[in-house]
Order: sequence, then C-alpha cells, then structure tokens
Amino acid sequence: MPKAYLVGSGIASLSAAAFLIRDGGFAGRDIVILEEQDRQGGSLDAAGSPETGYTMRGGRMFEIHFDCTYDLMGSIPSLDDPAKSVTEDTFAFHEDFAWDDRARLVDAEGRVVDAHSMGFSERDRLELVKCVATPERLLDGKRITDCFGEGFFRTNFWWMWCTTFAFEPWHSAIEFRRYLNRFVHLFKTFDTMSGIYRTRFNQYDSLVRPLVKWLTDQGVTVRLGTRVTDLRLSAGDGLTVEELLWRADGRTGSTPVGPDDLVMVTNGSMTADSTLGSTDVAPVLETGRKDGSWDLWETLASRREGLGRPEVFHSDVQDSMWESFTVTTRDPTFFKLMREFSGSEAGKGGLITFKDSNWLLTIVLNHQPHFRDQPEDTFVWWGYALFPGREGNFVGKPMTECSGREILDEVLRHLRFEQRPQILEQSVVIPALMPYITSQFLVRAHGDRPEVVPAGSTNLAFIGQYAEVPDDVVFTVEYSVRTAWTAVAGLLGLDRQPPPVHKGGHDPKVLVEALQTLHRR
Repeated sequence: MPKAYLVGSGIASLSAAAFLIRDGGFAGRDIVILEEQDRQGGSLDAAGSPETGYTMRGGRMFEIHFDCTYDLMGSIPSLDDPAKSVTEDTFAFHEDFAWDDRARLVDAEGRVVDAHSMGFSERDRLELVKCVATPERLLDGKRITDCFGEGFFRTNFWWMWCTTFAFEPWHSAIEFRRYLNRFVHLFKTFDTMSGIYRTRFNQYDSLVRPLVKWLTDQGVTVRLGTRVTDLRLSAGDGLTVEELLWRADGRTGSTPVGPDDLVMVTNGSMTADSTLGSTDVAPVLETGRKDGSWDLWETLASRREGLGRPEVFHSDVQDSMWESFTVTTRDPTFFKLMREFSGSEAGKGGLITFKDSNWLLTIVLNHQPHFRDQPEDTFVWWGYALFPGREGNFVGKPMTECSGREILDEVLRHLRFEQRPQILEQSVVIPALMPYITSQFLVRAHGDRPEVVPAGSTNLAFIGQYAEVPDDVVFTVEYSVRTAWTAVAGLLGLDRQPPPVHKGGHDPKVLVEALQTLHRR
C-alpha cells in the first residue's frame, strides 16, 4: 500500500491527512506526519493556565464562503458534541454570538468614531476601483502605496481593512487586490463586522484538537520532534522524491520513499522564530530562522527551478513583523468597563482599533471561555499592533521593548479608564513577537511561490501559506485547507476537486451594495 509523508503539522498538513483518508482511500496507518516542534497545530496555537496566563499568537476569522474549510470540518466530529460536526458547531455559535461591532474605531481622545462612512474622497474611490480591475500580472513587484495616494491611508476603510486582515501600506498590491475581490461581499457590513464568523473557542481548541483526535483515531502517526532536513530527488528533469532525510532526538536518519508514495511539504512558516515575553519582560527578537520549514524550502528551491523564491518572504523582517498579546485576569473589571464603553458584551463586539495609536493597536474580547479548560472565574482577551517598532503614545518606547504590563498600560491609557492601576495589578500579560507573521503579504511577483503540485512532479506537493493558489487569499485557514485539498486531488488525480474560489464581484447585487458602501457619508 502507498504511504504519505506530510512535513509539518499545521492546519494544511492535518487537512491533507484528512483528505487522503476521506477522498483518497488511504488508511490512517499509511500516513505519517513529521513535526519538528513538540506539539501539533503549527500557527494555530493556544496554551496556558489561569496562574501562568493563557497565550495565543493569533486568532483567525472566518466568513460564510470558506467552502473548503467547512467541507472538511463537516466531516470532523465536534469535541463538545460528537453528534455535530465542527462546521455545524461553528455555524451554531455564529447564530448565538454574531458580531455587531459598535466601537470599531476609537480616536485619540478615547471616543468611539462613527465608522459607517468609509471616509473616501472621489480619488480614493477611483483608485480602489482601478486596483480591483487591474490584471494581477501588472501588479508584480508593486506595493499598496504604489496604487493609492496618502489620503487613502487615513480613511475609516483603511483603518478597518488593515486591522481586520493585517495589511500594512508597504505590503503587496497583488495580495491587497485579491482580498478586495475575495471579500467584496463583506463591504456592506464591514463597520459592524457582522459578516465575520468565529469558532466557539480559539482555533487550536475548536479546529486542531478535534481534527487531531479524528486522525489519530484513524491510525495516523504523528512524529513530534522530527525535523526533515532534505528530500533526495531522483535524477532527471522530473520531480520525484526518493528519500526523506531527518533529524530527531539528536540523531539523523532517512526514510525511503516508494514510487507510489506521496510527500507533502509545508514550505515556510509565518510564526517561525516567534518569542514570548511575560508581564515583566519584553520578548526578544529572534531572526535566525530556526524553523526548518524555511531551510527545507531554500534547499529544494536552490536545487530545482520552479520551486519558488523563499528569500522574497523571509529577508525583510521589519516589513513582516508585528506583535500580539494575551491578557488573563480573574478580575471582571475590564470586561465590565468594556461592555459599558463599547455597548457590546464579550463575544459580540468584534475588533476595537485605536486608529490614532502610534502602534495601531487593536483589541478584541471574545466570548468566554475562549479556552476549553478556562475556569468560569477567569477572563481572557487578546490584542495586537501593526507597528510595534514605533514609540508608544504613552509609554514612550517601542512596543517591541515593552513588557506585558507596559503594553497593557498603553491600552488602558488610550481607553482613559480610571481603574487602570487595579486592572494592571490583577492581569497577567504575555506578549508574542513574530518576525515573519505577515511575510506572505510581502511584495512579490509571479513565480515567487511554488505551485501546489509543481510541473513535472510525480509525488511531491507544497501546502500552506507559501504555496500558490490562484485568486484565493493567504493569511486564512481557508487558504491552507485549499492547498491541502488541491495537493491530494492533484497527486491522486481525483475527480473531486476543491470548489471554486468565491468571487462576490460576479454577483450584481453584491457589486451594487459595494458601490453604495463606497459612497456612504
């Protein structure tokens, strides 16, 4: 029987394993996942306790047209109710806790801004329409700033768009255009965020854990602490893997790959070299690319044409870095104050962005509990900043040099909360510094990312955020799942292919609503 070897255990690899079983006819015992870290899940992580503080580096948003993800997770039982699928649980949660953001933007005086108007000038509207209509190939090597005037980056639309999806002005115009086309149906409700879906808990607990349980129940092997250092390819112009080289427990080894076996590689990592700080200590910037996914991709790309250019995505840390933080407390004061401030209870308010913050801070109070094992008397919330290298408005130094307490102090001063000393005293704050977190958004050109199944490949595919899927958007769970489905269907020649990428712009009603939104005053 053929075997499948999956390098990495992020959502792309876990999804690929599930597709191999569900659609490809593989037995779980014939699938091996090789992961160099000591846990599964890749960038979808979450851990901690009330005493030490909970932490998660990020939280991904969903929307109604994540068709690949919902199709896959519709096959996976929920941990809370095995009679329901993860997809059914996610939809049910959205029905109960749909976002209705009433405080999406906050100004320099700590006042809620009316974000219903997008704040566009006529020039902004014309430039936005032009960007959407420009063929992608003509945007090779261009930044967002190459397509818009300075005024665009001071509109309500930009502040909401960039903090929802983590865009920065110097990022790729290609990726920005893809997002505009992919999510045009969200324009109408963008200020309230009611079109955004969330999982019941953080994505590790809601997606990774049930998926891992299902896979292990099927007999899939997960080898943690195993770093794949190289793939030995057959001679000639084709692309066939004959051997995996790996390192584990201080020793090196190899695994032969048969002619009918499959290899799928997660190339690159947006959370590579992430470091955590604490309430009292700032995280230390690490840029040594210790994560093996970058090294493996570089090795393969240097050996064969057509496997992408990894240096495009990992060579400009200042343009791809930002910082998040997770706050844990047993004191309900902050949650009560935020309900009064925002007009929404936790779990229904959506993102809150301090648009005049030098760091461009954004916070969110998710439905509690946000961690499966979180006690009823414990509260957890999360935030992040797109410009952590800038000096804070109040603490007087870059966020990257701040302890968790100093970051929380900056947030509370923006909110003008008089109970600031009490909240600071009762909170555990864990910052996370991520040098490559938006590296998939960096300026690129055609060919910088390898195809999921490269030309000439007989048994090798690339999956995850740095493999190329036309039209779909990186920095989403949907993108990773789509690459997994594409890889399995492509290598096995399956009739069941991923559904087309949703394009709301092909719907006249959606287009009319989007144009009306652009002209709101």
